[in-house]
Amino acid sequence: MVAVSLACVFAATEGGVAAEESSLVIERCTLFDSQRGELLPERTIVIRGELITAVLGPDDKIEIPAGAKRIDGKGKFAIPGLIDAHVHLVHVLDFAHVTGDEVLPLYLAAGVTSVRSTGDEIVAATLVARFAAAHPQSSPRVFTCSPLLDADPPIHKDIGRGITDPAKIPAVLDEMLRWNVSTVKIYAGTGRDVGKVIIDEGHRRKLFVTAHLGRYSAQHAVADGIDGLEHIWSVFNYVIPAEVAGQPGHRGKLDLDNPICKELITELARRKVMVDPTLAVFRNMILLSDVPEVSGHPDNALAPRRLREFWPVYLKQTGCPQGGPLEDRRREFAKFQELAGKLYRAGVPLLVGTDAPEPQVSPGFSLHQELEMLVESGLPPAAALKAATMHNAAALRQEERLGAISPGKLADIVLLSANPLADIKNTRRIELVIRGGQVCQPAELLKLVPKD
Repeated sequence: MVAVSLACVFAATEGGVAAEESSLVIERCTLFDSQRGELLPERTIVIRGELITAVLGPDDKIEIPAGAKRIDGKGKFAIPGLIDAHVHLVHVLDFAHVTGDEVLPLYLAAGVTSVRSTGDEIVAATLVARFAAAHPQSSPRVFTCSPLLDADPPIHKDIGRGITDPAKIPAVLDEMLRWNVSTVKIYAGTGRDVGKVIIDEGHRRKLFVTAHLGRYSAQHAVADGIDGLEHIWSVFNYVIPAEVAGQPGHRGKLDLDNPICKELITELARRKVMVDPTLAVFRNMILLSDVPEVSGHPDNALAPRRLREFWPVYLKQTGCPQGGPLEDRRREFAKFQELAGKLYRAGVPLLVGTDAPEPQVSPGFSLHQELEMLVESGLPPAAALKAATMHNAAALRQEERLGAISPGKLADIVLLSANPLADIKNTRRIELVIRGGQVCQPAELLKLVPKD
């Protein structure tokens, strides 16, 4: 039972009342410790402004700040705000005539309090990020990325930038810093000569460098110091030498027993390269978009109609679903999940991203699907939640501010009515979302998403 009307709390913050003037206390909840991956019972969380100031145990003396709004957390479960490590806030939306601000409430309604753009037109993405910062009561935090640094011409002309001369990379990355990006992304057409310089120059500027691999092999990118790999198939982008394959060197297929694949996984773990599987986009768009439980998933109905109507058009344009007969495609997706499980067991740090808003990858709510698929792949629910919070915060270089419920961090919290470690699907049982100390109700947020 909530001790104050959540509608009143939402109304008080919706108009932009300064968060630093208010205090909020969540009393006696069960808290998910994302660092240790366990539940802590009977915790009271004290929030002042946008920061968590204290987390108190059952034996600690609790002094409620004068005038604080109090929420009874008994029987509830508090998890850190979820982070989607792979979204696009311009790409795909622009073709559907949807602007990024129109889908931001979907993320927050789903408990996703931060998102990382992983390749968008930089001016438009920056404007979406500024809108989100100005509307914290209805938007997640937005962290931007460079355009896709690719061969010339780039594969995606709307969000790609062709770079063939390594000498030009420092100037490009200096420009990205002026746009305040947190991530640099290497795309599929880039070879090692350019890719290695992007990694080196990115690290000099303290940027996280990730890649959707193609020409650049996984072995080389890892050896060159890449920070992250986007999409599970980037891990299969290893080269089998001619002397092993008996033919000119070629890309690895879905053979998880290949010794070169095993060596790569070992190296990913040793170097702590972060892998973002994005299983949602493989299942929902690329491989199984014609399966009724995918095409008709209830999450899809939450997206704006313009986006939903564009999805089948985009599927035809891209030739999806790919992979031939349905059973072959199911087996391929099962291999992707098997690899995700192997990466986890080997100690490779996994991220949780979705590639929303690709077809059937609904903004915000598809992150819960991603969590479910990771658990199906062999991750314990606690590990999947840790990946969606602590690991994703580390990829954003925001581990001091995000990813855990602890003093000094931003008060991004999702309060659930059921135990997420008993069933990962309980991450959907959202009572309320707190973003920077402001309390929001999912039902009210969903009303802000345009229906047309």
